[in-house]
Amino acid sequence: MGPHPAVAAIRLAVRRVLHDVLTDVQRSTETDPPHLPHSPHEQAPPPTVLVACSGGADSMALASALAFEAPKLGIRAGGVTVDHGLQPGSDLRAAEVVVRLTALGLTPVESVAVDVGREGGPEAAARDARYAALDAAAERHAAAAVLLGHTRDDQAETVLLGLARGSGIRSLSGMAATSGVAGRYRRPFLHIDRQTARKACMVQSLPVWDDPHNADPAYTRSRLRHEGLPALEKALGKGVVEALARTAQLSRDDADALDAWAAQAEATVRDAAGRLECAKLYALPPAVRRRIVRRAAIEAGAPAGSLFARHIEEVDRLITGWRGQGVINLPGKVVAQRQGGRLVIRQG
Repeated sequence: MGPHPAVAAIRLAVRRVLHDVLTDVQRSTETDPPHLPHSPHEQAPPPTVLVACSGGADSMALASALAFEAPKLGIRAGGVTVDHGLQPGSDLRAAEVVVRLTALGLTPVESVAVDVGREGGPEAAARDARYAALDAAAERHAAAAVLLGHTRDDQAETVLLGLARGSGIRSLSGMAATSGVAGRYRRPFLHIDRQTARKACMVQSLPVWDDPHNADPAYTRSRLRHEGLPALEKALGKGVVEALARTAQLSRDDADALDAWAAQAEATVRDAAGRLECAKLYALPPAVRRRIVRRAAIEAGAPAGSLFARHIEEVDRLITGWRGQGVINLPGKVVAQRQGGRLVIRQG
């Protein structure tokens, strides 16, 4: 008799991602071969894959599947838990997670304490601190990938948050299955719902920790999870989460295509000195033109996370609705202005 369907589903998802990681490692080795071994019989060490685990149901289910699948593929599997220090006893909770991951057979396993700042709000600050810690852990252990436990429900929430911000199709595309430097971060569960992950933990008798912040109405995502999405399902019927996740994938495909178009078009709208020519920009479709403008603003020093659609629209009017406007101030002390038919974006 095989494993419970929930366990089978999470294992299959992880197995597919691990095969992708092995393929990427092999390609990387072929294009940039490591130092030759000391003897013909010496083999390269197995790749390491880490799981980021908070102790919640999603990440514990992911950790259990990684511990089961990795050895069969010759992969070294470890784990990292991040102590944000935002709740009393968070250090004890992190220590418990280390014990649980070690009991699953993962190694290396470590807990990393971080200092959470205030920039961008509590949720964004915690996320920034967490990813910085995970990046550092991946570097320390030379990890080929770090697995994250985001589920289909998380993806639906991310799409709705992007919709509320009005940030365009890239924001609606939600979280990528693969992201980070050299595809470091992998999200095997984006097509798996939260209940499946919780069920997998229950049938395997895996203890889980429910973060009280996930039920705290002070946090936007928590309100969306416990009030917004249930209201949508009540009004529109079941299947909203699945539809939003599907929207994310379709939006990502469109956004990737437009990004590629903009990258190719950018060289054609610059003069010999590399300056953006307004007349040539004007001839491009708005979605392509605004991507070029956004990239130019980021290259000039505007923080991507603080550069909103309204900023790009103001700069775009220098191209499409020129009436002698003055300098436009952008985040990061970047300014944009039109000079002699050229769009100039620079540090102010």
